[in-house]
Amino acid sequence: MKAAIYPGHGAPVLIESLPDPAPGPGEVLIRVARCGICGTDLSMTKGGAWDFAPGSQFGHEYAGEVVALGRAVSRLAVGDRIAVLPSVACGHCPGCAHQNNVLCQAAEGSLMHGFAEFARVPESLAVKLPSVLSLTDGALIEPLAISLYGVRHARMQPGDNVVVLGAGTVALYAIYWARRLGAGRIVVLSRSERRASLVLQMGADHFVTYGDKDVAEVIEKLGGTADVVFECAGAEGMLAKAILHAGPFGRVVSLGFCTKPDMMIPALAAYKCVNLQFLVGYSMKEFLYIADQMDKGHVDPKTIVTNCVPLADLPGTLDRLRSDNQETKVHVTMT
Repeated sequence: MKAAIYPGHGAPVLIESLPDPAPGPGEVLIRVARCGICGTDLSMTKGGAWDFAPGSQFGHEYAGEVVALGRAVSRLAVGDRIAVLPSVACGHCPGCAHQNNVLCQAAEGSLMHGFAEFARVPESLAVKLPSVLSLTDGALIEPLAISLYGVRHARMQPGDNVVVLGAGTVALYAIYWARRLGAGRIVVLSRSERRASLVLQMGADHFVTYGDKDVAEVIEKLGGTADVVFECAGAEGMLAKAILHAGPFGRVVSLGFCTKPDMMIPALAAYKCVNLQFLVGYSMKEFLYIADQMDKGHVDPKTIVTNCVPLADLPGTLDRLRSDNQETKVHVTMT
C-alpha cells in the first residue's frame, strides 16, 4: 500500500510503499477513503520540539470501509463504513479513568495511520456510520469531537454569551456546538476577515477583527460581557486576550494547544475570578453522539471542506498550507 511517512527533523514527507496490514484479533482492516489535514499535522512535521517521531505514519481525521475482519470481531462486518477514534488506550491508568484516550499514560501503538490506503483499527475504536452520513462526514467526526468535548466541559448554560478566538477548524466547530447547545450571542474574533462569512454560517452572530478596542466592540455586540471564552487560536498572546474578554466569573477554555510559552498576568484573571481550563482530546461518547446527530444540525459541517487532494499530493499540500492560503479544511483522498 501507499502511505505517508514523516522522516523526521523537518524533512519533507514521503509517500512510500509499505506491506499491506492484516487485522489481528479484535481488529478490522479498513480501506481509508478520506483523511483531513489538521493543524497538528502541519506543526508536527516541520522539525520543532513537538514533532512526530522519525519514520512515523500520521493522519488522525479519517474514515473508511471495512474490507477484512480479525478473529473475535462481532459488531462490524465487511462493507461497513466507519470513522476512527485515533487514540489507543490501556484502559487502566488514571488518564483512562476519565475515558479520554488521549490522556492514557501507558498506551502501546498508534492509530494515526490515516494518510495511507489501508489501516488496522481495533473494533472498539471504530464508529459505524449511519446510512445518512458519507465518508466525508466520517472524516469530520474527529475534529467535531474536539470542539464538542470543549463546549461540554465549559459548563455553558442556555443563553450564555460566548466569545470564540480564532476561525480555524476547532473554532468553527466550537461555534457550531455552542449554537446547537443553547448559547445566547456568539462573537468571533480573528486576525483576518477571510472566514467571516463561514463564521456566521456556523452560527455566530458577529465577527470582529483583532484590534486595540476589540474588548469594547465585543461587549457592545454581546450586549454584555462574555460568560464563556473559547481560545482556539493556539498562538502566543491568546490566553491574555481570552482573559481580557472574559466577564466576571467567566470561563476561559483553551482548545488552541499552543506549544510555546504564553505570557499572561494572573492578577487580571484573579480580579474577575476567571476560571481557566485547558483541554485536549475527547471520549467515545462524543464520537457516538456526533455519528448519531451530525445530520440534524443547523448547518452542514462539510461546509468547511474547501479542497480534496490525492495522497500523492500530500507533501506539497503540507508545504502550501504552511504559507498564506485560502483553505479551511483540506481532505486527502486515497483513491
